[in-house]
Amino acid sequence: SPGIGRAEVPGGPPAEPPALLSTHSPAARKVGSQQLIPLSLAESRPAGRAQGHERLLKARSLVETPRLPPGSDAEDEPEGGPGSPGTLRRGLRSTSYRRAVVSGVDLDGSANCKKKNRMSQPILKAVVEDKEKFSSLGRIKKMLKGQGTFDGEENAVLYQNYKEKALDIDSDEEPEPREQKADDKVVFQYKPLRSTWSQLSVVKRNGLSEAISQEERKRQEAIFEVISSEHSYLLSLEILIRMFKNSRELSLTMTKTESHHLFSNITDVYEASKKFFEELEARHQNNIFIDDISDIVEKHAASTFDPYVKYCTNEVYQQRTLQRLLATNPAFKEVLSRIESHEDCRNLPMISFLILPMQRVTRLPLLMDTICQKTPKDSAKYENCKQALKEVSKLVRLCNEGARKMERTEMMYTINSQLEFKIKPFPLVSSSRWLVKRGELTAYVEDTGLFSKRTSKQQVYFFLFNDVLIITKKKSEESYNVTEYSLRDQLVVLPCEEEPGCGSSPARNAAAMLHSARGSAGHLFRLLVLSNHAGDRVEMLLGAETQSDRARWITALGQDSDGPHTDRTTLAQVEIIRTYTAKQADELSLQVADVVLVYQKVNDGWYEGERLRDGQRGWFPSECAKEITCRATLDKNMERMGRLLGLETNV
Repeated sequence: SPGIGRAEVPGGPPAEPPALLSTHSPAARKVGSQQLIPLSLAESRPAGRAQGHERLLKARSLVETPRLPPGSDAEDEPEGGPGSPGTLRRGLRSTSYRRAVVSGVDLDGSANCKKKNRMSQPILKAVVEDKEKFSSLGRIKKMLKGQGTFDGEENAVLYQNYKEKALDIDSDEEPEPREQKADDKVVFQYKPLRSTWSQLSVVKRNGLSEAISQEERKRQEAIFEVISSEHSYLLSLEILIRMFKNSRELSLTMTKTESHHLFSNITDVYEASKKFFEELEARHQNNIFIDDISDIVEKHAASTFDPYVKYCTNEVYQQRTLQRLLATNPAFKEVLSRIESHEDCRNLPMISFLILPMQRVTRLPLLMDTICQKTPKDSAKYENCKQALKEVSKLVRLCNEGARKMERTEMMYTINSQLEFKIKPFPLVSSSRWLVKRGELTAYVEDTGLFSKRTSKQQVYFFLFNDVLIITKKKSEESYNVTEYSLRDQLVVLPCEEEPGCGSSPARNAAAMLHSARGSAGHLFRLLVLSNHAGDRVEMLLGAETQSDRARWITALGQDSDGPHTDRTTLAQVEIIRTYTAKQADELSLQVADVVLVYQKVNDGWYEGERLRDGQRGWFPSECAKEITCRATLDKNMERMGRLLGLETNV
């Protein structure tokens, strides 16, 4: 913000007194007593006003709260006069959470601003002069009570572009702002896309950041991030509802059922988020120095956020409906493209809005865990924070389970309708069964003739569930003939080198044939079925098309037997730099900033890993991730995983 000094504007009335630009803070004195400021940051005032309005110029900063409207009388100024050190002039406070996500928005007050600003402000001594009296800052009253939540939304940062620092693996230390050089003659004010707590105008002007310990400052930053990110998220939900859900033109291109599957109960989710934010907003406006928000988080996670579970449960219908509409409904696709190109949507696709509730709910535990880390462990606040973390972890578990259960049930019924049993039928549909992996493989079979042996190959299609393997032959994309099946505990999978002499006679012959022919399915492994549907022992030599596909089948058929016994501290860790949506049952959907522990790396560009935030395992492309090498960061991630998974198992 503009420093102390006398601003001289060429052509100004020479007889009028100089302008007082700020309070006498030590930070401002470093710059000097004379400063030049850009004319665009100055505002002329008529002479002859009351004492509180004798200024010729008033410096304006983009991070300040709105100025009072013209015509305000002297009683609108704080007691002690404009020059009192440490005085909080009315209108000084940022609207914090809003200013944290609004870039350069002019929030000038309306005609009734004066009436709403009648509540007087306390006279505050500069906190940098007496840090022991920090608590005397008291409670700073709400000033813009009637201002809507979405003021300046056209310039706000949407949640798609908002990256919580709590998700940044190297965010423990806040970057210090660059100090103004003494020889700088012009003061420039830059407004970042979003502010941290320390960057708020009221915090900077009163030296609050310097008046508290570094750990408490980090705690305030973590608390403030929950509030500012919730506001950004709320803005995105509002755009989803206003631009997409409530679009009459878009609704005319689909049925009511399709619209319900697409948007589900997003309005209920929005209302839940709004209630949550309003309570956080009231707490923050009550006091810029927030004591705690754990009680608010716990209360809403336990009750208000129920709509999240329903919305996440509907995810499978949502994704399927959107894909079908885009593929088969040209009118829908055309209207949707037109809406997405609207300036309010910032050229973001509708799907980026639809997935936000799941993203938000999965980030809440990480945000609360960060607050826990910054809270003294011997305090009551720490226990309150742990309880809030427990509630949001429970909410995430319910959302994940709801989404998985619906997807698994849907998939189970679909597959069951596509299978034709040529043998004794198997009752496939079960609430405790789900698909682990499916796909086509090449099977090599040894045919024994009267005078010779030869190896032939045929295509087989596997449906591997958590408790049974169904082996079929594919007739079409929606029809499969079942040739045999076996319980999963009767399977033994073994790797097989791609060269002659890898085991049994079929393996040697197949490998030799494959090696010489250099066929496409050149990545071999053996599957031993101890007892199939008929009680027979069967050995199969199988070939996959790629190295990663072979590794994925071996992992899936082997039931991940090595997983529980692996020491996680020895595993490599990667940070996700690009969102990835799982396309197969054994893949892992990932968000930017997710941290994943890597169990396997395959040379053709696939990793198998465990998602830190919830322990889910699966495969993902290596190009979506970058490896974490900092030892301190690796250790912190393991500590966080221990806390999150420990809470998850106890909810």
